[in-house]
Amino acid sequence: MKKIKLFALFLGAMCMFSLHMSAQKDYASYVNPYIGSGGHGHVFVGANVPFGAVQLGPSNIYKGWDWCSGYHYSDNIIIGFSHNHLSGTGCADLGDVSLMPYSGSLRTARGEQGNIEGAASSYFRHDNEKVMPGYYAVKLDNGVEAELTATERVGMHHYKYTAPGDARVLIDLVNGIGNRTYEAYVRKVDDTTVEGYRFVNGWAPRHKVFFYAKFNRPIKRLDTFYNDTPSGQDELQGRDVKAVVTFDSGVKDVLVKVAISSVSCANAKMNMEAELTGWDFNAVRSTALDKWNRVLSTIDIQGNDKQKRIFYTAMYHAFIAPNLYCDVNKDFRGIDDRIYTGNKFLNYTTFSTWDTYRTLHPLFTIIAKDRVPDMVNAMLSIYDQNGKLPIWPLYAGETNCMPGYSSVPIIADAYLKGIGGFDANMALDRMIATATYSKQNGIPEFMKYGYIPADKKGEATSINLEYAADDWGLALMAKKMGRTDVYNTFIKRGMSYELLFDKKINKVHPKMSDGSWYEPYNPFLANHRDNVGDFTEGNGWQYTFMVPQNPEGLAALHGSDDAFIKNLDELFVAEGDLGEGAPPDVSGMVGQYAQGNEPNHHIPYLYVYAGAQYKTAVRVRSLQDMFYKDEPDGYAGNEDCGQMSAWHIMSALGFYQVNPSNGVYVFGSPSFKKATINLPGGKKFVVNAANNSDQNVYIQSVKLNGKPYQKAFVTYQDIMKGGTLDFTMGSKPNKNFGKAVKNRPVSAK
Repeated sequence: MKKIKLFALFLGAMCMFSLHMSAQKDYASYVNPYIGSGGHGHVFVGANVPFGAVQLGPSNIYKGWDWCSGYHYSDNIIIGFSHNHLSGTGCADLGDVSLMPYSGSLRTARGEQGNIEGAASSYFRHDNEKVMPGYYAVKLDNGVEAELTATERVGMHHYKYTAPGDARVLIDLVNGIGNRTYEAYVRKVDDTTVEGYRFVNGWAPRHKVFFYAKFNRPIKRLDTFYNDTPSGQDELQGRDVKAVVTFDSGVKDVLVKVAISSVSCANAKMNMEAELTGWDFNAVRSTALDKWNRVLSTIDIQGNDKQKRIFYTAMYHAFIAPNLYCDVNKDFRGIDDRIYTGNKFLNYTTFSTWDTYRTLHPLFTIIAKDRVPDMVNAMLSIYDQNGKLPIWPLYAGETNCMPGYSSVPIIADAYLKGIGGFDANMALDRMIATATYSKQNGIPEFMKYGYIPADKKGEATSINLEYAADDWGLALMAKKMGRTDVYNTFIKRGMSYELLFDKKINKVHPKMSDGSWYEPYNPFLANHRDNVGDFTEGNGWQYTFMVPQNPEGLAALHGSDDAFIKNLDELFVAEGDLGEGAPPDVSGMVGQYAQGNEPNHHIPYLYVYAGAQYKTAVRVRSLQDMFYKDEPDGYAGNEDCGQMSAWHIMSALGFYQVNPSNGVYVFGSPSFKKATINLPGGKKFVVNAANNSDQNVYIQSVKLNGKPYQKAFVTYQDIMKGGTLDFTMGSKPNKNFGKAVKNRPVSAK
C-alpha cells in the first residue's frame, strides 16, 4: 500500500513538473542571432543578457562599415573575444578588453586575411559555431574550443585547449572596433587575477573601460608587450599595451571571469563579487537564458516556425540596447569624465535616439514599462553632465550623431502616457533648454527664421523636420502641465513643416534665408549643391512625409485626401536616381520609399489619416514579407539598436504609433492569428485575427473587448488596461473601414 502511495505521489510530482515545463515556453529557441549579421545589418553576435553592460562576443579584423559591430557573417577570422559591442549601428566603436586563447609559442601579433601563420588570431567556420541568447561557442582552427556567457556586468569564458603547447590567453588592449587606445594598463594582482583599463578615442570622443579578470587556474607568468614588442612581466602602462597569460604545462581547460566598469578596477571587482562568485559556467548560461525567456515571453504569438524565428529574433534585438552603464552600486562615469555616485536610478547608455524614438521606445512603454523611468532619468542626468539632453550618447561620450534632439519626444511620450518615476517639471525645463540651446546645430537659425534655411546649414531641411517632430511632443507635455506659454511657442515650431512644403509640387522643398525656394531642385537627389546635402540619409521624396507629429495637417496641405493619397502612392512607385554619393543607408527601396532607413518607417501608416486604411494594410504586409528574412542578410539596412526590429514587432501585432508622443496606435495588418501581450500586473492584451493568411491581409471589421469598433486605431490606455482586440481579415479591401473622419486617428494639439 505504501509503495502504491509513493508511486502515486511520484506520478503527481512528474505531472506538476510537466505542466510547469509546458508553461515555461522556450521562446529563445526561436531566436536566430545570425539574422542581420550579414549584409548591412551590423548586429551583435555573442553572449549577453537583456540591456546588459556586457556584450561578450567575437571580433573580426575591422575592415570598415559592415564591421561596425565587430563581426560580419562573411568573415572567417577571429582576433579575440571582447566585452562590449554595438548592435546594428552605422558607426563603429567599443570592442574593449579583448581576450584571445591559443596554444604554443608566445606571440601577440594579429593576423591578416590570407596570412595568420604565427599570429595570435585564428580562422574559424560557421559550422563550428553555436550561438543563442546568452551563449556563444566556437571551435577555432587553432585548436581552442571557446564558450562564452554573461551576467549584466561580467563576461565568463570557458576555453578548452586541444592543440599541443602551453595554454595561453592574449589580453589585447590595442585593437578595438574602429577606435584608438590613448592609454592602457595591465597588472597581475595575484596568481589568478589580472586587472587594468583601456582609454579610447573613437566615435564617442572618449570612453574608459576598467576590467578585473579572474582565472580558475594559476597564472604561471604574465608577459607584457608594447604592441608586439616584449616589455617585461606583471605590469605595464602605456598606449599600445598587450599581455599574455601563460598557464602551467598540462593545463587544457580554463575558465575566466571578466568584470567591467567605467569607474575603476575596484568597482569592476565589486561588480564581479556581486554578480558572479562561483565557477559554474552552465549555471550562468542557464540564468542568462532564463532572463532572455522572461523578456521574450512578454509577447506570445501563434505562427509557423519561420514567423516565430523572425519575430523572436526581432524581440531579442530590441532588448540588446540601451545598455546598463553603471556599477552594482549605481556609480558611473559621466560625459564630463566625472564620477557620479549616490544615484537612485540605474543609468543607461547607447541611446540611438534618432532611430529609436520612432518605434522602439513606444514599444518599451508597453513591454518594458518598468525600465522607462530609469532610461528617462539617464537622459536627464546627461543634461547635468553635458548641458543638453542626449543626441546619441555612448559611454562617456556624446557623438552628436544624427539631427534632432530625439530624447525629447521619448521623454514627452513617457510623461503623456502617465509613466512616472522622474521629475516632470525638471524634465520639461531641460527639454526647453535643449530645444533653445544656442550651440545646437541649426537652433539659432530656427529661432530667427522660424525654419532652417538651406543656405545656412547642411542637411537643413531634415534637421528642421526632426526639430518640428520633437517640439510637438514638448508642446503637448507643456499643455498637460498647464504651461500655456511654452505650449504656444513649441506647437508653432512643431508646425514649421508647413513653411517647407511647396504646394506647387506637393513636396518638401529646401528654402533659402530670403524666403525663396532653392533651385534647381530635384527631389530624387540625396545630395545637392556640390555634395552639401539638404537631407540626412534621404531625399525630398522621403522627407516630404517626415511629419509623424501631424499627418492630417500634412494631408491638408495637399488640398484633399485624394491628393495626399496620390502622393503617397507615387512615393512607392517613383523611379529616379538618388545621385552620386547617396548614402548606403538609403536602402530597402520600394520606389522612393526606403524601409532600411528610419525616417521612412511611419510612412506606410499615413494612409490611415486620409481614410484609406486598406492601403496601409497591404503595404505593411508587403514590406514585412520583402524585408524581414530568416537569414544573415535578413534586414533591409542597419538594425540600429532595435529600431528596425521594433518596426516589425509592432507591425506584426497589427498597430503602430505614428506620432511619437501621443500614444495613438494606428491599425495596419496583423501577421498572426493570435498574439498575446503580457502586461504588468498579470493583465493581457490579446490580438486575434480571424481568417488571417498571406492573402487575407485586409481588415474587414474590428471588435474591442467584444464590442463592434469602427476606429482605425487604439490608444495606449486601451492596450494597457488589458482586453481583446478582434480583427476579421479578408482578401479584398473594406474601403469603408476607417474612412469616416470620426474614425481616423487625430494628432492632439
